[in-house]
Amino acid sequence: MSIQIRSAAPADAPALLAIYAPYVAHTAITFEYDVPTEAEFARRIAETLKRYPYLVAEEDGVPVGYAYAGKFHDRAAYDWSVETSIYVEQHRKRQGIGRQLHGALEQELQRRRFLSMNACVACPMTDNDPYLTKDSIRFHEKLGYRLVGEFRQCGYKLGRWYHMVWLEKHIGSHEGTPLPVLRDTGSTEKFAQPID
Repeated sequence: MSIQIRSAAPADAPALLAIYAPYVAHTAITFEYDVPTEAEFARRIAETLKRYPYLVAEEDGVPVGYAYAGKFHDRAAYDWSVETSIYVEQHRKRQGIGRQLHGALEQELQRRRFLSMNACVACPMTDNDPYLTKDSIRFHEKLGYRLVGEFRQCGYKLGRWYHMVWLEKHIGSHEGTPLPVLRDTGSTEKFAQPID
C-alpha cells in the first residue's frame, strides 16, 4: 500500500463527505446527527484552510482518509493549541492510514509553531456498545496523547448516552514566550511523497 498525503481543497468535499457520512449515520464517533450537505462540507474545508492544515490521504488518487486541525477555543491565549480530527474509510481501519495522517498533521502544525494538539473523543459507557468502541482513545494514547478530562453522559445519540474525553499532546516547548503562529499554508510538497 502506497499512501500519499496532500493538502485538501473544497473540491474534495464529495469524496471526504463519503468517508464521513457513515460515521454520522451509524456511529457515535461523531456527535453530529445529520449528514451535512456537500456545500456545507466544502464550506467547512474552506474555513479550516484559512488558518489550519487540512490533509487528505490518497491511494491511487482516491481519498481514503483525512485529518485536520481547528480552533481549540476563541480567546487569544489559546492560539497555540488546536483540536484535531481524523477519519479513515471504515473498511480501511488498522492499516496505518490514520497514523500516517496524524504524523503529517503533527509535522505541519509544528512547522506553523502550534504547541498543543487536543482531541475530543466520544467514549462508550459499556464495553459492548454497538455504535462506539474505545479504539479512538487507544489510537491517540499510542500516538503520545494523555487523558486529561472526562465529561460523563454529556452526549445523547442513537438512543443512548455517551461520555466524552479530552486528550492532549504537547508538540513543542512551552518554555518562555512562544513565537507567533504562522498563518500561511506554506508548501505542501512534503505531503505529496509516498509514505510506506
